[in-house]
Amino acid sequence: MTFSYNNVYLKETATIAGPYEKAGPLKKYFDKTYDDLYFGEDSWELAEIKLVKEALLMIMKKTTTNKNAIDLVVGGDLLNQITASTYGANGVGKSFIGIYGACSSSVLGMIIAANFIDSGKINNAVTLVSSHNMSSEKQFRNPTEYGAPKPDSATFTATGAAACMLTKEETEVKIECATLGKIVDYEQNDPNDMGRVMAPAAIEVLRTHFEETKRTPKDYDLIVTGDLGKIGKEILKDYMFNNYKIDLSNNYNDCGVMLYNLEEQKEIKAGGSGPVCSALVSFSYIYHMLKEKKIKRALIVATGALFSPTLVYQKQNINSIAHAISLEAR
Repeated sequence: MTFSYNNVYLKETATIAGPYEKAGPLKKYFDKTYDDLYFGEDSWELAEIKLVKEALLMIMKKTTTNKNAIDLVVGGDLLNQITASTYGANGVGKSFIGIYGACSSSVLGMIIAANFIDSGKINNAVTLVSSHNMSSEKQFRNPTEYGAPKPDSATFTATGAAACMLTKEETEVKIECATLGKIVDYEQNDPNDMGRVMAPAAIEVLRTHFEETKRTPKDYDLIVTGDLGKIGKEILKDYMFNNYKIDLSNNYNDCGVMLYNLEEQKEIKAGGSGPVCSALVSFSYIYHMLKEKKIKRALIVATGALFSPTLVYQKQNINSIAHAISLEAR
């Protein structure tokens, strides 16, 4: 399902990154970075909540907006019951919507906020996402103290928080259209191969987007997926060309690959993942490129593995989902 927007704009972004992301190639585009994973807190969960609070304070400062002047906050993360978002956003904004789209949450939040603004129900909204490598590993895979070795197909949960403010007031970057994806099950069940799990959802939403908008990849200067990593990225490119004759070879990349230097940062394995992975790239580098008019239009496809450890332990498949949003320089 694709929506077109007439009066939704991206006013400002805020990005805070952890030490592994700081060591990557996009460091200069982040608003703030940290050198360790605790950020002065006593636990990884509290550290992630701190990141969310800082991202919200930063977006309010950059837009000179009082917390009570924000009509809506939409937030999501990976911690049980979206803990980081609810604890971090407590007391900010007139209303709050908590979402769980796993690693697709950044674009899902933007679509929800854009629909509210475009309908005239609200004037502005802040969307935010976060993830933390250690809190996610602790929850979804192994006790972090266990130190289990990972296969080369494994992705690395990014650490950071990112927020953006959407508004009906015209700015340099417009939210042009968006496509909501659907749940996809391609019978994948390996929690250490998220690229293969999520690639089918990205394929589905891209196919839908091009079909419903009557566009091709040539209509975009840049197309990025959320966090397929280097393995899922190649699966997507091959499948789109072989099955739909859609060529992504000239202007496509993956945020999980862009966020790190995979040749040097060997611990990252196949690439980055987590809700903040695509947001750190989109709200920093891509936003900068649009503002500077170095690119005219970008399509961001945030991908998510709807991963339940409980059902994986019961030998069930891992569902996936993806959502797409088009940003346009004015």
